[in-house]
This record gives sequence, C-alpha cells and structure tokens, in this order.
Amino acid sequence: MHSVVISGTGLYQPPHTISNAELVESFNRYVELQNAQHAAAIAAGEREPLTPSSVEFIEKASGIKQRYVIDKAGVLDPTRMYPRFEERADDQLSLMAEIAVDAGAKALAAAGKKPEDVDLVICSAANMQRAYPAMAVEIQQALGCGGYGYDMNVACSSATFALEQAYNAVRSGASKCVLIVNPEITSAHLEWKDRDCHFIFGDVCTAIVVERADLATSTDQWEILGSKAATQFSNNIRNNFGFLNKAEDSDPDARDKTFRQEGRKVFKEVVPLAAAHIEAHLASLNFEPTAVRRYWLHQANLGMNQLVIKKLVGGEAGSDVAPLILDEFANTASAGSIIAFHRHHGDLAAGDLGVICSFGAGYSIGSVIVRKRA
Repeated sequence: MHSVVISGTGLYQPPHTISNAELVESFNRYVELQNAQHAAAIAAGEREPLTPSSVEFIEKASGIKQRYVIDKAGVLDPTRMYPRFEERADDQLSLMAEIAVDAGAKALAAAGKKPEDVDLVICSAANMQRAYPAMAVEIQQALGCGGYGYDMNVACSSATFALEQAYNAVRSGASKCVLIVNPEITSAHLEWKDRDCHFIFGDVCTAIVVERADLATSTDQWEILGSKAATQFSNNIRNNFGFLNKAEDSDPDARDKTFRQEGRKVFKEVVPLAAAHIEAHLASLNFEPTAVRRYWLHQANLGMNQLVIKKLVGGEAGSDVAPLILDEFANTASAGSIIAFHRHHGDLAAGDLGVICSFGAGYSIGSVIVRKRA
C-alpha cells in the first residue's frame, strides 16, 4: 500500500456576487407581483399571500451574507428568478466543464503537476449538466489528462466521497495521480422563489490533486491518514428532477423539481450524526477530537457547524478551529468543505492534524483525516 497525499487545490470563483440586500429586494418585488396577480384568490381565502424576506431573516437563519453566481441578471429578475445561460453547441466546451478546467488547472499548478501526470479524473458534484458523455471525460480531454474519468454524485458529500475513491485508488496502486473536480452550479437547482431557501446556495468549483507521496513534489502536502463514508436514507432533502420526468408527464416546473428540504428536521438529525461520525472515525485511528488542529466542515449553516464542533470538543470553538467561508460563498454543496481547506490551511505546521468533512442529502457523511507533512 502506498502513502497518499493531497498536494494541491484550486478554486474557480464566479464573476458576480449577490448580496443579501440585493436578493431580498428582488425577492420582495416578486412577492408583490405574485400577490397582486392573485389578489382575488387571496381575498377569497383560496390562496395564501406570499411573505416577504429580509436581510435579518437570512443572516439569522443561515449566517450567509452573500453568494457568488455565474449569472446575476436572471436570478434577480423578478419575472424570471433563475439564471440565464446560453445553450452551447456539442462541439463547444460545456459550462460545467469550463469551470472545472479552470479550478483543475489551478490545482495542478499548485501541486506542480502536468495534466499528463494525471491518470484518473473524478467529477463529483450535487448535479451533473447532462447524462452522458460523462463530464469527467470532457474535462479530462480539455485539460489533456491521461487515464480515464468518471462522474459521481452523492449530493453535498460528493467531494469527500470522491476523496475516498481517490485515496483508495492511489493507495492500492491502481492510480498514481488523481484530479478531483467539484463544479457546483447550484444556482440552477435552487428555488429562488421560495422564502425558506431562496438565499441558501451559490456557484463555485473546487479541485483537488491526490497522489502517491513518493511522487509528490509540492511544498504543501497533506498525508491522508484515513477516509470514512456513511449513508442513511432520508427524504428530508430532495430534488426529483430527472430523465424520467418526461415519461411521467409531470410538470417540469413543479416545486419538487428543484431543491427542497425540511430544514429543522435536517438540523436536528444531521448534527448528531455528523459529530458521531467524525468522533468514531478519529477513534479508529486513535485520535481524540481535541487533538485535531482544524476542522474544515461542510458549509451549509453556521449554527449547524457550531453545534457539531461543540459536540466534538466539548465547548465553543472559534474560526481558528473551524473556519467559516459560508458568509462569503453561501452553501456551495459539495465544494464548501474544500473551499474551507483551500482558504484556511496555509498557516498550519508540520504534524498538525485536520479533518475535512461534509454532510448532506442522503443522508450522506464523508470525512477525511489529514496530517501536514514536513
């Protein structure tokens, strides 16, 4: 078995930001238009009026202050309320591949690797742009990587589950160098018209290079000590969009065809699951939670992360222990914990222990325990 390291990460950051104030202004205009359009039904008691949102509501509920998006105009158009992307011809690079190539090239540069050094590309994200050909194969070709590629989807745990696949492939000798890309165009699956969730997501792409330690040349290496994945079925986070919709003669614009969740149930159930998962994973390697120098957690909700950390370390812990990127990026599905790692690991010293962990729909939980190499 080979020793395995993370030797580089990359981040694609979209060109546009939407502040909570901008989002609320657009949403409340939509509410006004809808309530005016259905005024008679509302007056007759046949329809409930829509409720406006507020900056205070968003920040209290989530800790989010802004989000990055690939398209801003479509999202903020109160007569549209979703992004507007131009359809591309089959011979053009796909949008998801485009942002993955950007992040992937940055990760390779950070690792000191050439595309031809890569023998496996994994594209792991909460949603894929199409059914086939696999996004990973298009990304592989666009970058000039060798080997093969495949797509995988475990919702918000896609990145950590991909890390486990990469770790096992390299450790076993099946692969020497793996590039993981997490292109999350979450603005296209969010229901921007729903007050309870219209503020949650943002677009981004992260990338990670995982390779054999004896072949790594980067000055920034993190040895993977172990990975652990777990799933437990739940309908509390769900999206029913899929290729069977047409055959079912269902409404493509129905509410169930975009992201929806039972937020309070998710909070109540996932927090103890995630904390117990991390604790058990650390124990299997003879580590106590308090021995961990930094936790790079899934960035879905400020209160959720704070409670997970509190359960692990037995008290309050600040951003130095569990850094937050949620306020700037919002929930970026599987990419959140990787952004946190990308942004907040450079100050750690040789021997420092860290945990990358994500959790989400499924339920799914993935954790990767890493140690800074000298």
